[in-house]
Amino acid sequence: MTELDGLTAVVTGTGQGIGSAIAAALGDAGATVHGVDRDTVDLSVRAEVEAFMAGIGRVDVLVNNAGGVVGQTHTPLEELTDEAWDAVYDANLRTTLNCTRAVVGGMKERRFGRVVVISSGAGRSVSLTGIQAYASAKAAQIGLTRQLAHELGPHGITVNGVAPGFVLSNPTTQAQWESYGEAGQQALLDKIAVRATGTPADIARGVLFFASPAAGWVSGQTLSIDGGHSLF
Repeated sequence: MTELDGLTAVVTGTGQGIGSAIAAALGDAGATVHGVDRDTVDLSVRAEVEAFMAGIGRVDVLVNNAGGVVGQTHTPLEELTDEAWDAVYDANLRTTLNCTRAVVGGMKERRFGRVVVISSGAGRSVSLTGIQAYASAKAAQIGLTRQLAHELGPHGITVNGVAPGFVLSNPTTQAQWESYGEAGQQALLDKIAVRATGTPADIARGVLFFASPAAGWVSGQTLSIDGGHSLF
């Protein structure tokens, strides 16, 4: 037997990188994994999320990984549009709200559930690319993690988060890394204690811990997996 045998997991944002690695890790641990990405379900629309989750039925583990900067780069605050702000909030915070809201009823009935929220180091510090809405939405995810842990804990549901550091996980982060040039890359590495960027597997291992029986008495926590970047 493996540690998640018999459990059903949903992982959002599995189209690439971190989400794909999380889904694979949970599957290797014995869970039946359902991945979902924006190409199949608009997770910012509550009705679509509820229909998707209803089609799965029982959900024991939910990993809210969907999000990102939706193609945005830094815009000076005075030039930032409401539409650009809302797009980032919808992709990160509203998706987390919709997906969690859709599964907690069943978790309460069974008095068991594991919810993991993938935030970002930007939510604890600043966005390296200067995207105001991204840093704000990721900070809001950390606050929501704490609040939901408090609300759902009496029902046997734990809620925890992971705040990844710089991970080369998709074309966006790869382009960001390349844009720094050799000097900029070294400057970033100098602010990471282990002097290396992370991998999607690093993040997946943290999620696996929160989903496992070993974390049954852990809730309301957001774990920085960043090679020690948050020390600086």
